Amino acid sequence: MEIQQALKEQYHAGLAMLAQCVENCPEDLWLEGAHPRTFWRIAFHAAFFTHLYMVQNEAAFQPWPGRREGIHQGLWSSPSDVEPYELPEGADIYQKTEMLDYIRFVDGLVDSTVDQLDLDTDDAGFAWYKNISKMSHQLMNLRHIQGHVGQLSELLMQKEIDIDWISQSPGL
Repeated sequence: MEIQQALKEQYHAGLAMLAQCVENCPEDLWLEGAHPRTFWRIAFHAAFFTHLYMVQNEAAFQPWPGRREGIHQGLWSSPSDVEPYELPEGADIYQKTEMLDYIRFVDGLVDSTVDQLDLDTDDAGFAWYKNISKMSHQLMNLRHIQGHVGQLSELLMQKEIDIDWISQSPGL
């Protein structure tokens, strides 16, 4: 099996598990937690950075057409930077249906994006990642998705909700 095919399968599987977390999240849990650890924010963070880091470099990134202006401001801040965290005036959180739309959007980009990657370059494509190859950066991105899926599934397990382990591309 070629490496691009394996990457595609694992991106699809990771995104399917992320979608499963969002789908199974009760409404009261969606907003639970202190910034920056609310369920919706962790889900958005996982989808956004999967989307961003899946491409060759920062210049190749095309934002999700469904994104809201202003909602990202302060979203990545630590609690000490923004106490209490408040969304900008007029902004609202992403709802579950919107988050699922975003995850499906990213999933729809996987095959063509991964096919175009130059995995042999020593440049991750993002200035803040030094001395990491594109291949290693892709593996890191997959670990990142799964780390946040783990966080979300733990929050769900506390509510006696379990998700399925997905080992290969199920298609969303």
